[in-house]
Amino acid sequence: MTVPKTDAIIQRIADLQKETGLFPCVRRNDTIGYQRQDTNVFFTAITVFTLQSLHALVGSETRLLIDQIAERAAIAYPMFRNKDGLNTYNFWPTRPSQHFPNGHLFHRFEHFRIPDDIDDTAMVYLTTNQPDADKHWLKDKLTQHANGSQRHKIRNTYPEYRQLRAYSTWFGKNMGIDFDACALSNMLFCIYQYKLPLNQHDADSLTYLRSIVESGRYVSEPFRCSPHYARTSLIIYHLARLMDAFPISELEPIRSRLIVDAYHELSKATNRVEQVMLTTALVRLGETVTLPSLDGIEQDVKTFHFFIAGLLTAYEQPWLRRFADRSIVQMRWQCEAHSWALVAEGMVL
Repeated sequence: MTVPKTDAIIQRIADLQKETGLFPCVRRNDTIGYQRQDTNVFFTAITVFTLQSLHALVGSETRLLIDQIAERAAIAYPMFRNKDGLNTYNFWPTRPSQHFPNGHLFHRFEHFRIPDDIDDTAMVYLTTNQPDADKHWLKDKLTQHANGSQRHKIRNTYPEYRQLRAYSTWFGKNMGIDFDACALSNMLFCIYQYKLPLNQHDADSLTYLRSIVESGRYVSEPFRCSPHYARTSLIIYHLARLMDAFPISELEPIRSRLIVDAYHELSKATNRVEQVMLTTALVRLGETVTLPSLDGIEQDVKTFHFFIAGLLTAYEQPWLRRFADRSIVQMRWQCEAHSWALVAEGMVL
């Protein structure tokens, strides 16, 4: 096998994009032998976001290709917009609701119909031209659903974090408050990118991110710190991306700890897409690192997963959440296009 070139990788990503504008994706649980094709906006939007971050660093023909990929993706975004027409976005199509598409069981239960979330919304906003009025509307919407802003208060985090007025993952009125380090990093990226006014919710979200690193909890219990990503390497990747893009004084104290832990994660990672992702994080944190060998990386691309869904994560009852981090009650999502985008990102940076 040969080592792929950056331009060829991005062309491969373009070839994977369907006529709908979406990238194909699979959700699976190997413990129970479950695998389905999935229709979601998340992997399309984060693939576009990753490619757009490389726009100024590639040749003119590849820049044009990235623009074309982004334009095609934007055509699909309205399928995932809030069911009532608000400018927030859902993981799955909303009108009609298509949660757990192509499945036989989960789509029959309302419990598995999730509300709009900050992760998908942030990525759609970051990969499209949104009116200024909508950006400020989103900031107010986030405040309405932050911890302590409604009758709901977070129950599924460490006791010392329960008073933090950080942003919740979910926009739903009846959904429990949920703190996820990677989702928070993505929404904070959006807020800083558009220079939206900062408030106590932003400060407390940064406090949460800093504390889970300083305490080492993101290494010892990554699922509790980021239940929808659940790996230390992914938390490092998201934080490094945020810190590289913007000067955030509140996060500077954790830079050295992130570097040490990133090297440790890199030493034990077996999937080379994950190795590339950690190398990218280290470069963004100011380190000089050599990429792992990419010869034959196609097999690693096929097996890498970036995102999980815990079927018990939404429950606030302690006795149920005790089992939420077990693989038998989790789905893992794989997207070839996004995995290739991570590889291209590492090669360019």
